[in-house]
Amino acid sequence: MIYELRTYRVVPGKMAELNARFRDITTGLFEKHSMIIIGFWETAIGDATTTELVYMLAFNNLAHYEQAWNAFIDDAEWQAAKRLTESDGPLVNVAGSKILEPTDYSPLQ
Repeated sequence: MIYELRTYRVVPGKMAELNARFRDITTGLFEKHSMIIIGFWETAIGDATTTELVYMLAFNNLAHYEQAWNAFIDDAEWQAAKRLTESDGPLVNVAGSKILEPTDYSPLQ
């Protein structure tokens, strides 16, 4: 398995809207495209306590990662949802992504 750690700096005042989009739309589309959801977190203590959303997905391998994201991005339902939920402007200022491989002693393999 490989893991993707994504960090979003959220537009001030838009966290509730971003969480609603993930809760109501995006997580279902992740599942549709065989993306394994590990978890979602908001920063509670630190530099970005009100403007950061972090989540982790798992994939069987790099080919699975690439195929799943390409299918997600091309999904007409996602494209329509993104347009609708961002009709008043974007929800995210900056998005970052890292691909992580577990160490041999990691509980998550």
